[in-house]
Amino acid sequence: MLDGPHPVLPPDLVARAVRHGGRRMRLRRAAGRTAAWLLGVALAVFLVWVGVEQPWATEPAQVTPPLEGW
Repeated sequence: MLDGPHPVLPPDLVARAVRHGGRRMRLRRAAGRTAAWLLGVALAVFLVWVGVEQPWATEPAQVTPPLEGW
């Protein structure tokens, strides 16, 4: 199979491959930066929520005990 005639490749194949690879690399880098930015924003929002709401603290009782024995 390998001894047969080889197909003719286009002369600009290398240039197209380099352009395609560069484009993919830029898109991957942009996606990574966007993901890191979104993770940072989510962390900041979470920290603000924890600071304001303090979910570990118990809520005060909503019902007061009856006043008897006055």
